[in-house]
Amino acid sequence: MRLTQFQYDLPPERIAQHPTDRREDARLLQLSRQNGAIDTSATIAALADHARPGDCWVVNDTRVRPARLLTRKPTGGRVELLVLSARGSLGEAMYRSSKPLKAGQVLHCDATDEPVTVTEALGGGLVSIDLGDDADALLGRVGKVPLPPYIAREPDARDHERYQTVYADTPGAVAAPTAGLHFSEPLMAAMTERGATFARITLHVGPGTFRPIRAEDIRDHELHAETYAVSSASAAKINAAERIVAVGTTCVRTLETIATDGPERVRPGAGETRIYITPGHTFRAVDALLTNFHLPGSSLLVLVAAFAGLDPTLAAYSAALAQDFRFYSYGDAMFIS
Repeated sequence: MRLTQFQYDLPPERIAQHPTDRREDARLLQLSRQNGAIDTSATIAALADHARPGDCWVVNDTRVRPARLLTRKPTGGRVELLVLSARGSLGEAMYRSSKPLKAGQVLHCDATDEPVTVTEALGGGLVSIDLGDDADALLGRVGKVPLPPYIAREPDARDHERYQTVYADTPGAVAAPTAGLHFSEPLMAAMTERGATFARITLHVGPGTFRPIRAEDIRDHELHAETYAVSSASAAKINAAERIVAVGTTCVRTLETIATDGPERVRPGAGETRIYITPGHTFRAVDALLTNFHLPGSSLLVLVAAFAGLDPTLAAYSAALAQDFRFYSYGDAMFIS
């Protein structure tokens, strides 16, 4: 399949720059996998009406690290770091700088003047860094919310709450699992009252989630690796369900990674996944999907097209554009069932 088949025109003003006042105030487009019917009249609050006994709604409990560090060289040159991973004192980061960084360079955080030392230049805009005694503590003190590049503003105090899901628990992501941003505790309680259950899994979203497909044939694209973990308790909940609803593409990728061909639909475990889901994929562990609207020519849009069908997906996107839906991380959502 050609990349041009997954493109669409999106006016810049349709990219949501701020979250809605309440999480469940976002709009909801509903798309039927059976007949392609589209309904644009609902809000996220309507998910309570979709919840039913026998459902297991699978959510990603990864927590976004305050991974963006603003630093400067001793010469005064600016360096922005995006810390991709950190353990103890060491980490790995992408960087933006006027000149390549070299091993031994010492950068100083803008806010506190604390040092960050480049230990190795890894190429491709990546470096290994020493963040002092406790990398997570440093990020907690001076790190900023790593808002996506299409949100054209600096993060504010509200983003520290709203760019996390209400169930975020396991630090490690550099981007939020955005479909989950729509859930509030009252909405989840209402869904539970209707007989649905929730199962938590973890997939740490990496920066590759924003990387566009460059290959003309989408099948030639390679996806980045992301780490996941699914407990035995969560796997048991999922396997007991009559309908498995994935909240976001990260849950789809995790569930399809751990899917089996046996009587149990998924198996517990932890590891890395590079699964790249394209049209023609046989879904073994996902029956319905809640997802935001994704970038043109992205692997996430390809995944949605694999689940719903390319033509119905593009029709849904056209309907969302015609009805002034808001797009991307802080935007509105689509429920495909």
